[in-house]
Amino acid sequence: MKYIYTILAVVFALLFIACSDKQEENTNKNTQSILKVGMELAYPPFEMSDKNGKPTGVSVDLAYALGQYLNRKVIIENIAWDDLIPSLKTKKIDIIISSMTITHERKKTIAFSDGYAKTSLAILANKNSSVSGIEDLNQKSKIVAVKESSTGHIYTKEYLKNAHTMVFDKESDCVLAVVQGKADGFIYDQLSIYNNWSKHINTTKPLLQSFQDDSEQWGIALRKDEPELQKSLNTFIKQAKKDGTFDAISYKYLRKVRETFDILNIPFFF
Repeated sequence: MKYIYTILAVVFALLFIACSDKQEENTNKNTQSILKVGMELAYPPFEMSDKNGKPTGVSVDLAYALGQYLNRKVIIENIAWDDLIPSLKTKKIDIIISSMTITHERKKTIAFSDGYAKTSLAILANKNSSVSGIEDLNQKSKIVAVKESSTGHIYTKEYLKNAHTMVFDKESDCVLAVVQGKADGFIYDQLSIYNNWSKHINTTKPLLQSFQDDSEQWGIALRKDEPELQKSLNTFIKQAKKDGTFDAISYKYLRKVRETFDILNIPFFF
């Protein structure tokens, strides 16, 4: 009888181990099926929150479309801009979709998909300022507002060395500096400049024509050691451009902007 009890104990132990392994396997599968997408929800209409605090915007819709394509459940992680790349490197998130420009500097430490959007830098100037183009800002008497670590910040450090630069953490602070006349111009992407001008028509003017030799491209950021994911992202982007996904998203959030850009003969970014 004691021998039988021993056998039963061994059997139960093996069953317990098998169940534990199966549970762990299922847990791993569930973890793998989640796609954590990092973005800073402070950049309407691309990355923002609705009145209930729910993520919404161009990048959010794009992330969900990508999740559907990859058959993975998307979780949006709202992360401060300067923490996005560190969060990607430490695997707190899987990818970044946050209107992030592909740059040589960033490509030293992370990888990008093919570009899914093209845009250029533009200027939001104070309405009473004499600034009419980028050359007017490169003077010792001029003050330029930039958002820290943005491509506008990078451009200013390289090409506007004569100007005084005010660096802010938030886009809204840059705009406020221009509105209040504390800065002559704010350098940021064309669409943001347009949107901010539309909110401050009486105090600002938009200088939307590109002053860069090459347009900037936004890409989906990922870790360097994931070539298969990168391949899937590129395939998704190519398909989304062909099947109308990008057009549908842009008309949902950016119809007026598209119409204005057409009138000004400025290429739209999708």
